[in-house]
Amino acid sequence: MISDVEFEQLIEKYNYSYKPKEIVKGKVAGYDGNFVLVDICAKTNAKCPLNEVLMSKEQDIKDVLKLNEEYDFVINSPEDEDGVFYLSHKKVMLSHNLEILEEKFKNDETVIGSIISIVKGGVCVNVMGVKGFVPSSQILSEDMKIGQELEFKILALDMNKSNFVLSNKKVYQESIENVKKEILDKVELNMVVKGKVVRIADFGAFVDIGGIDALLPLSQISWSWIDNPSDVLSLNEKIDVEIIGIDKEKQRISLSLKSLEKNPWLDAKDELDIDKKVRGKVTRIKPFGAFVEVYPKVEGLLNKYQLQEYKKHYNKDLLEQDEIDVVIKKFDVENQKINLDLI
Repeated sequence: MISDVEFEQLIEKYNYSYKPKEIVKGKVAGYDGNFVLVDICAKTNAKCPLNEVLMSKEQDIKDVLKLNEEYDFVINSPEDEDGVFYLSHKKVMLSHNLEILEEKFKNDETVIGSIISIVKGGVCVNVMGVKGFVPSSQILSEDMKIGQELEFKILALDMNKSNFVLSNKKVYQESIENVKKEILDKVELNMVVKGKVVRIADFGAFVDIGGIDALLPLSQISWSWIDNPSDVLSLNEKIDVEIIGIDKEKQRISLSLKSLEKNPWLDAKDELDIDKKVRGKVTRIKPFGAFVEVYPKVEGLLNKYQLQEYKKHYNKDLLEQDEIDVVIKKFDVENQKINLDLI
Protein backbone atom coordinates (compact mmCIF):
# COMPACT_ATOMS: atom_id res chain seq x y z
CA MET A 1 0.00 0.00 0.00
CA ILE A 2 1.38 3.41 -1.00
CA SER A 3 1.64 6.27 1.41
CA ASP A 4 -0.32 9.51 1.15
CA VAL A 5 2.86 11.31 0.07
CA GLU A 6 3.53 8.79 -2.69
CA PHE A 7 -0.11 9.04 -3.81
CA GLU A 8 0.12 12.83 -4.02
CA GLN A 9 3.34 12.53 -6.00
CA LEU A 10 1.65 10.20 -8.49
CA ILE A 11 -1.31 12.58 -8.86
CA GLU A 12 1.09 15.48 -9.37
CA LYS A 13 3.10 13.45 -11.90
CA TYR A 14 0.08 12.64 -14.05
CA ASN A 15 -1.75 15.89 -13.53
CA TYR A 16 -1.24 17.34 -17.00
CA SER A 17 -3.18 19.34 -19.54
CA TYR A 18 -1.07 19.30 -22.67
CA LYS A 19 -2.41 21.33 -25.59
CA PRO A 20 -1.56 21.20 -29.32
CA LYS A 21 1.46 23.35 -30.29
CA GLU A 22 2.77 23.22 -26.73
CA ILE A 23 6.46 22.31 -26.31
CA VAL A 24 7.13 19.53 -23.80
CA LYS A 25 10.12 17.55 -22.65
CA GLY A 26 10.11 13.81 -23.12
CA LYS A 27 12.42 10.85 -22.68
CA VAL A 28 12.83 8.30 -25.46
CA ALA A 29 11.34 5.05 -24.15
CA GLY A 30 11.66 2.89 -27.24
CA TYR A 31 10.97 2.37 -30.92
CA ASP A 32 7.85 0.79 -32.39
CA GLY A 33 7.73 0.44 -36.16
CA ASN A 34 7.14 3.90 -37.62
CA PHE A 35 7.01 5.56 -34.21
CA VAL A 36 9.33 6.63 -31.42
CA LEU A 37 7.80 6.03 -28.00
CA VAL A 38 8.27 9.02 -25.71
CA ASP A 39 7.60 9.32 -21.99
CA ILE A 40 6.06 12.76 -21.37
CA CYS A 41 4.61 11.78 -17.98
CA ALA A 42 1.17 11.09 -19.39
CA LYS A 43 -1.06 8.01 -18.88
CA THR A 44 0.84 6.19 -21.59
CA ASN A 45 3.82 6.81 -23.80
CA ALA A 46 3.33 9.43 -26.51
CA LYS A 47 4.11 8.58 -30.13
CA CYS A 48 6.34 10.57 -32.47
CA PRO A 49 6.08 9.41 -36.13
CA LEU A 50 9.41 8.99 -37.92
CA ASN A 51 8.43 11.63 -40.50
CA GLU A 52 8.12 14.07 -37.60
CA VAL A 53 11.73 13.37 -36.62
CA LEU A 54 13.93 12.75 -39.62
CA MET A 55 15.12 15.67 -41.75
CA SER A 56 16.50 13.43 -44.51
CA LYS A 57 16.40 9.80 -45.66
CA GLU A 58 20.06 9.35 -44.74
CA GLN A 59 19.41 9.86 -41.01
CA ASP A 60 19.08 6.94 -38.57
CA ILE A 61 16.28 7.40 -36.03
CA LYS A 62 18.37 5.87 -33.23
CA ASP A 63 21.11 8.44 -33.83
CA VAL A 64 18.69 11.38 -33.87
CA LEU A 65 16.60 10.38 -30.83
CA LYS A 66 18.72 8.20 -28.57
CA LEU A 67 17.19 5.76 -26.12
CA ASN A 68 16.69 7.16 -22.59
CA GLU A 69 17.77 10.64 -23.70
CA GLU A 70 15.51 13.67 -23.12
CA TYR A 71 14.43 15.98 -25.96
CA ASP A 72 11.97 18.73 -26.72
CA PHE A 73 8.79 17.90 -28.65
CA VAL A 74 5.72 19.75 -29.91
CA ILE A 75 2.26 18.37 -29.10
CA ASN A 76 0.72 17.71 -32.52
CA SER A 77 -2.76 16.62 -31.47
CA PRO A 78 -4.99 16.28 -28.38
CA GLU A 79 -4.90 13.10 -26.31
CA ASP A 80 -6.84 10.32 -28.09
CA GLU A 81 -9.27 7.85 -26.50
CA ASP A 82 -6.36 5.58 -25.59
CA GLY A 83 -4.59 8.42 -23.81
CA VAL A 84 -1.93 8.78 -26.52
CA PHE A 85 -0.45 12.10 -27.58
CA TYR A 86 1.18 12.45 -30.99
CA LEU A 87 4.34 14.54 -31.10
CA SER A 88 6.73 16.25 -33.47
CA HIS A 89 10.42 16.66 -32.90
CA LYS A 90 10.99 18.08 -36.38
CA LYS A 91 8.97 21.23 -35.66
CA VAL A 92 11.16 21.98 -32.65
CA MET A 93 14.29 21.46 -34.71
CA LEU A 94 12.97 23.55 -37.61
CA SER A 95 12.22 26.41 -35.26
CA HIS A 96 15.69 26.09 -33.76
CA ASN A 97 17.33 25.79 -37.20
CA LEU A 98 15.48 28.84 -38.47
CA GLU A 99 16.96 30.85 -35.62
CA ILE A 100 20.42 29.62 -36.63
CA LEU A 101 19.76 30.47 -40.29
CA GLU A 102 18.52 33.95 -39.38
CA GLU A 103 21.75 34.53 -37.45
CA LYS A 104 23.84 33.30 -40.39
CA PHE A 105 21.83 35.54 -42.73
CA LYS A 106 22.56 38.57 -40.53
CA ASN A 107 26.26 37.73 -40.37
CA ASP A 108 26.51 36.92 -44.11
CA GLU A 109 27.80 33.42 -43.31
CA THR A 110 27.70 30.43 -45.63
CA VAL A 111 25.47 27.38 -45.16
CA ILE A 112 25.58 23.85 -46.57
CA GLY A 113 22.58 22.62 -48.54
CA SER A 114 21.81 19.51 -50.56
CA ILE A 115 19.95 19.61 -53.88
CA ILE A 116 16.53 17.94 -53.59
CA SER A 117 15.13 18.81 -57.03
CA ILE A 118 16.01 20.62 -60.24
CA VAL A 119 13.14 22.80 -61.45
CA LYS A 120 12.49 25.42 -64.10
CA GLY A 121 14.44 28.52 -63.20
CA GLY A 122 16.72 26.98 -60.60
CA VAL A 123 17.06 24.26 -57.94
CA CYS A 124 15.38 23.44 -54.63
CA VAL A 125 17.69 22.68 -51.73
CA ASN A 126 17.47 21.37 -48.18
CA VAL A 127 19.35 23.48 -45.64
CA MET A 128 19.10 22.19 -42.07
CA GLY A 129 15.67 20.77 -42.85
CA VAL A 130 14.40 24.00 -44.39
CA LYS A 131 13.48 24.01 -48.09
CA GLY A 132 14.98 26.86 -50.10
CA PHE A 133 15.23 27.96 -53.72
CA VAL A 134 18.34 28.88 -55.72
CA PRO A 135 17.66 30.80 -58.98
CA SER A 136 19.62 29.69 -62.05
CA SER A 137 21.37 33.08 -62.11
CA GLN A 138 22.79 32.34 -58.65
CA ILE A 139 24.27 28.91 -59.44
CA LEU A 140 27.98 28.75 -60.19
CA SER A 141 28.29 25.00 -60.71
CA GLU A 142 27.54 23.73 -64.23
CA ASP A 143 26.82 20.08 -63.39
CA MET A 144 24.29 19.50 -60.61
CA LYS A 145 22.90 16.25 -59.24
CA ILE A 146 20.17 15.36 -56.77
CA GLY A 147 21.76 14.91 -53.36
CA GLN A 148 24.80 17.02 -54.21
CA GLU A 149 25.94 19.31 -51.40
CA LEU A 150 27.02 22.88 -52.12
CA GLU A 151 27.86 26.02 -50.19
CA PHE A 152 25.34 28.86 -50.24
CA LYS A 153 24.75 32.33 -48.91
CA ILE A 154 21.26 33.43 -47.95
CA LEU A 155 19.73 36.17 -50.09
CA ALA A 156 16.32 36.27 -48.39
CA LEU A 157 14.81 34.53 -45.37
CA ASP A 158 11.16 35.15 -44.54
CA MET A 159 9.43 31.93 -43.56
CA ASN A 160 6.09 33.68 -42.97
CA LYS A 161 6.00 34.26 -46.72
CA SER A 162 7.80 30.99 -47.57
CA ASN A 163 10.63 33.09 -48.98
CA PHE A 164 13.98 31.35 -48.49
CA VAL A 165 16.28 32.23 -51.39
CA LEU A 166 19.96 31.31 -51.63
CA SER A 167 22.96 31.89 -53.84
CA ASN A 168 25.81 29.56 -54.68
CA LYS A 169 27.53 32.21 -56.82
CA LYS A 170 27.72 34.76 -53.99
CA VAL A 171 29.87 32.36 -51.94
CA TYR A 172 32.66 32.71 -54.47
CA GLN A 173 31.97 36.29 -55.56
CA GLU A 174 34.76 37.85 -53.52
CA SER A 175 37.33 35.26 -54.62
CA ILE A 176 36.11 35.59 -58.23
CA GLU A 177 36.68 39.34 -58.11
CA ASN A 178 40.18 38.79 -56.75
CA VAL A 179 40.92 36.28 -59.52
CA LYS A 180 39.64 38.75 -62.14
CA LYS A 181 41.90 41.47 -60.75
CA GLU A 182 44.91 39.14 -60.80
CA ILE A 183 44.23 38.16 -64.41
CA LEU A 184 43.72 41.77 -65.52
CA ASP A 185 47.03 42.71 -63.88
CA LYS A 186 48.87 39.92 -65.70
CA VAL A 187 47.46 39.97 -69.21
CA GLU A 188 48.87 42.10 -72.02
CA LEU A 189 47.82 42.91 -75.55
CA ASN A 190 48.82 40.28 -78.14
CA MET A 191 49.32 37.68 -75.44
CA VAL A 192 48.17 34.18 -76.42
CA VAL A 193 46.27 32.33 -73.69
CA LYS A 194 44.36 29.10 -73.31
CA GLY A 195 40.61 29.22 -72.71
CA LYS A 196 37.39 27.25 -72.61
CA VAL A 197 34.21 28.22 -74.46
CA VAL A 198 31.55 28.71 -71.74
CA ARG A 199 28.77 30.49 -73.63
CA ILE A 200 27.80 31.04 -77.27
CA ALA A 201 25.68 33.95 -78.52
CA ASP A 202 24.75 35.33 -81.92
CA PHE A 203 27.37 38.05 -81.63
CA GLY A 204 30.24 35.84 -80.49
CA ALA A 205 31.39 33.50 -77.74
CA PHE A 206 32.50 33.92 -74.13
CA VAL A 207 35.73 32.19 -73.27
CA ASP A 208 36.93 31.48 -69.72
CA ILE A 209 40.65 32.32 -69.66
CA GLY A 210 41.35 31.17 -66.12
CA GLY A 211 38.70 32.92 -64.04
CA ILE A 212 37.35 35.71 -66.21
CA ASP A 213 34.97 35.38 -69.15
CA ALA A 214 36.36 37.25 -72.16
CA LEU A 215 34.49 38.03 -75.37
CA LEU A 216 35.45 36.47 -78.67
CA PRO A 217 33.45 38.53 -81.21
CA LEU A 218 31.93 36.88 -84.26
CA SER A 219 34.21 38.92 -86.54
CA GLN A 220 37.30 37.58 -84.73
CA ILE A 221 36.49 33.87 -84.95
CA SER A 222 37.50 33.15 -88.54
CA TRP A 223 38.82 34.84 -91.68
CA SER A 224 35.97 33.11 -93.50
CA TRP A 225 32.45 34.40 -93.02
CA ILE A 226 30.38 32.42 -90.51
CA ASP A 227 26.69 32.94 -89.69
CA ASN A 228 26.91 31.74 -86.10
CA PRO A 229 29.77 31.00 -83.68
CA SER A 230 28.32 27.52 -83.13
CA ASP A 231 29.26 26.72 -86.73
CA VAL A 232 32.89 26.74 -85.61
CA LEU A 233 32.90 26.46 -81.80
CA SER A 234 31.38 24.07 -79.25
CA LEU A 235 30.57 24.56 -75.57
CA ASN A 236 33.43 23.51 -73.25
CA GLU A 237 35.82 23.39 -76.22
CA LYS A 238 39.37 24.36 -75.28
CA ILE A 239 41.04 26.84 -77.62
CA ASP A 240 44.04 29.15 -77.86
CA VAL A 241 43.13 32.81 -78.30
CA GLU A 242 44.97 36.13 -78.59
CA ILE A 243 44.14 39.10 -76.38
CA ILE A 244 43.31 42.09 -78.58
CA GLY A 245 41.58 44.40 -76.08
CA ILE A 246 41.78 45.11 -72.33
CA ASP A 247 39.48 47.39 -70.30
CA LYS A 248 40.57 47.16 -66.67
CA GLU A 249 37.98 49.63 -65.44
CA LYS A 250 35.08 47.59 -66.84
CA GLN A 251 36.93 44.28 -66.31
CA ARG A 252 36.55 43.32 -69.96
CA ILE A 253 38.88 41.46 -72.28
CA SER A 254 38.43 41.00 -76.03
CA LEU A 255 39.88 38.02 -77.86
CA SER A 256 40.70 36.87 -81.36
CA LEU A 257 40.93 33.38 -82.76
CA LYS A 258 41.58 34.26 -86.37
CA SER A 259 44.64 36.37 -85.49
CA LEU A 260 46.46 33.11 -84.68
CA GLU A 261 46.07 32.06 -88.32
CA LYS A 262 48.06 33.50 -91.18
CA ASN A 263 46.26 36.46 -92.71
CA PRO A 264 45.00 35.13 -96.07
CA TRP A 265 44.96 38.67 -97.48
CA LEU A 266 48.76 38.77 -97.33
CA ASP A 267 48.96 35.77 -99.66
CA ALA A 268 46.08 37.02 -101.78
CA LYS A 269 47.91 40.23 -102.64
CA ASP A 270 50.57 38.16 -104.42
CA GLU A 271 47.95 36.28 -106.43
CA LEU A 272 45.30 38.90 -107.12
CA ASP A 273 45.45 42.28 -108.81
CA ILE A 274 43.21 44.83 -110.49
CA ASP A 275 41.69 43.61 -113.80
CA LYS A 276 42.55 39.99 -113.03
CA LYS A 277 39.86 37.50 -113.99
CA VAL A 278 39.10 34.81 -111.40
CA ARG A 279 36.46 32.19 -110.73
CA GLY A 280 34.85 32.33 -107.31
CA LYS A 281 32.04 30.88 -105.21
CA VAL A 282 29.13 32.97 -103.88
CA THR A 283 29.18 32.80 -100.06
CA ARG A 284 26.47 35.30 -99.10
CA ILE A 285 23.63 37.20 -100.75
CA LYS A 286 22.74 40.55 -99.15
CA PRO A 287 20.34 43.35 -100.20
CA PHE A 288 23.34 45.43 -101.29
CA GLY A 289 25.09 42.69 -103.24
CA ALA A 290 26.76 39.28 -103.20
CA PHE A 291 30.03 38.18 -101.57
CA VAL A 292 32.22 35.95 -103.70
CA GLU A 293 35.21 33.99 -102.39
CA VAL A 294 37.95 34.73 -104.93
CA TYR A 295 40.83 33.28 -102.88
CA PRO A 296 40.71 30.91 -99.86
CA LYS A 297 39.04 32.93 -97.03
CA VAL A 298 39.15 36.16 -99.11
CA GLU A 299 35.90 37.63 -100.41
CA GLY A 300 35.02 40.36 -102.86
CA LEU A 301 31.71 42.15 -103.48
CA LEU A 302 29.43 42.23 -106.50
CA ASN A 303 27.05 45.15 -105.94
CA LYS A 304 23.27 44.92 -106.35
CA TYR A 305 23.31 46.54 -109.80
CA GLN A 306 25.64 43.82 -111.06
CA LEU A 307 23.24 41.21 -109.60
CA GLN A 308 20.46 42.82 -111.62
CA GLU A 309 22.63 42.62 -114.72
CA TYR A 310 23.33 38.96 -114.01
CA LYS A 311 19.62 38.19 -113.73
CA LYS A 312 18.86 40.13 -116.88
CA HIS A 313 21.59 38.32 -118.84
CA TYR A 314 21.03 34.76 -117.54
CA ASN A 315 17.32 35.08 -116.69
CA LYS A 316 17.89 33.77 -113.17
CA ASP A 317 19.05 34.96 -109.75
CA LEU A 318 22.56 34.43 -108.51
CA LEU A 319 22.43 32.05 -105.53
CA GLU A 320 24.72 31.10 -102.65
CA GLN A 321 27.22 28.35 -103.57
CA ASP A 322 27.01 29.31 -107.28
CA GLU A 323 30.37 29.54 -109.03
CA ILE A 324 30.88 32.60 -111.21
CA ASP A 325 33.61 34.27 -113.28
CA VAL A 326 34.41 37.82 -112.13
CA VAL A 327 37.02 40.49 -112.64
CA ILE A 328 38.73 42.46 -109.87
CA LYS A 329 38.02 46.21 -110.14
CA LYS A 330 39.40 47.35 -106.76
CA PHE A 331 41.82 45.60 -104.41
CA ASP A 332 42.47 47.17 -100.96
CA VAL A 333 44.62 44.87 -98.79
CA GLU A 334 44.89 47.31 -95.89
CA ASN A 335 41.12 47.62 -95.44
CA GLN A 336 40.46 44.12 -96.73
CA LYS A 337 38.06 45.17 -99.47
CA ILE A 338 37.66 43.87 -103.02
CA ASN A 339 35.16 45.19 -105.54
CA LEU A 340 34.20 42.84 -108.35
CA ASP A 341 32.50 43.09 -111.71
CA LEU A 342 30.90 40.61 -114.03
CA ILE A 343 32.88 39.38 -116.99
